Amino acid sequence: MRPKGRDNVSLAESRPRRDGPAKGRPRSEAVERAIVEGVMRLLEEGVPLAELSIERIARTAGVGKATIYRRWSGKEELFVDVVRTAEPPDPELPGTSLRDDLVALLEQLRQRGLMTRSSALLHNVYAQMKSSPKVWTAYHATVVEPRRRRQIELLRRGQRNGELRTDVDVELMNDMFTGPMLFRTVMRPDAELPAGLSERIVDTVLEGLRPVSSPPVSSPSP
Repeated sequence: MRPKGRDNVSLAESRPRRDGPAKGRPRSEAVERAIVEGVMRLLEEGVPLAELSIERIARTAGVGKATIYRRWSGKEELFVDVVRTAEPPDPELPGTSLRDDLVALLEQLRQRGLMTRSSALLHNVYAQMKSSPKVWTAYHATVVEPRRRRQIELLRRGQRNGELRTDVDVELMNDMFTGPMLFRTVMRPDAELPAGLSERIVDTVLEGLRPVSSPPVSSPSP
């Protein structure tokens, strides 16, 4: 039996299955899974990112190097896909209301925070990724930025529908909604992430961002 590192459950075994390959790459799902799980296996054995070579990954996965290069341009792009596979999947938005959609987005952040705390391996993977500028840049471009654009478009739609004030910048709004959850998950690893936190954050922020029906009444001059 292969070692599983410090976690009770292997990340490669516990990760959710992706629905299919990334758009634009003709792939065999079984081959892709073998390669991704090969990287996870090496990480679980304590191999640092800097020592992960395509040759070593290919040998572990039981494929040729050319098979990997047909699917990924290099180690950095492959590692980003490994991290994406290990993370909770991006949520399907219910579309019933702005509030429900925002809660779904924040709940994914909360779940990712809980997973990072419970998996010493995943915590280490994030730390290694941030220490590698090329990997972090690739992760930000292919994962973080699309998520941010999705959130921004959701808020713009809320402005168009009259659910949000139009005098507040959407970038600032996005920070107001996601900031509290990110602060708890990243800056305060000891802070609780209880069920219902996403709803509480969204409801609190919405109180200040709903359109004002009428201007405030000025106090009479003394």
